[in-house]
Amino acid sequence: MILLGFDVEEFDMPFEYGKSITFDEQLEISTRGTNIILGLLKQKNIKVTFFCTANYAINKPDIIKQMVAEGHEVASHGYYHSDFKVEHLRQSKLALEEISGTEVTGFRMARMMPVDEAEIARAGYEYNSSINPTWLPGRYNNFNKPRSWFYDHDVLQIPASVSPLIRFPLFWLSFHNLPLSLLKRMASAAHKKDGYLNLYFHPWEFTDLHDKEKFGFPGYVSKNSGDAFVARIADFIDWATDNCYTFERTDAFCSKIKNKGKLTMVS
Repeated sequence: MILLGFDVEEFDMPFEYGKSITFDEQLEISTRGTNIILGLLKQKNIKVTFFCTANYAINKPDIIKQMVAEGHEVASHGYYHSDFKVEHLRQSKLALEEISGTEVTGFRMARMMPVDEAEIARAGYEYNSSINPTWLPGRYNNFNKPRSWFYDHDVLQIPASVSPLIRFPLFWLSFHNLPLSLLKRMASAAHKKDGYLNLYFHPWEFTDLHDKEKFGFPGYVSKNSGDAFVARIADFIDWATDNCYTFERTDAFCSKIKNKGKLTMVS
């Protein structure tokens, strides 16, 4: 089972590299990438989870409605991508539910930063996918966290997938820079170990990011972006399908774990 997640946000990442783009352009780039993703998913006939900021959703409600109409899950990525207050947890959930017309049960913190699990529970979420259980210089060191799902404050934690043993992250940057053959071998090993994969990407990766003057990105971020990234993800999906892996929304995965727990308690 493979959980594909896409973090749909206002594209503010150039700010991290000393660049500035207008809010309208942030929305345009994210929306362009999201439309590419939606087209690819429809072509491959798979359903995924879109973790959306309320700020994006409020400005692009038609895209959120399209996600739902095409059978995808809408989860929360906070209210803003670069500003967080505890009250945003509940506020983003309510805003996304109003726009999508669906219940929002999942959360992912922007940039996979730490978040108080008690507050996640208090805001009404059933699952949280905000942990990358590895070490990323300048971001986090989560070697002490479980590498597969677990519960914290009655909220199901679904960490991003990493390879067994050395915990090499199978995240978006890896898909830009590693040979696909190596990624497939590590993905297969992680799936065998955990019984599932939890992979996350961003819509802006599906657009061309090579303009260093405009975005300021180093080569390891812009490499294989745009059409090349579409081809890579399509190739990975085809490989997974050919090897009998299935794709599922994160909320459905969460429901199966909860139901399995209930059956275990009954037996």
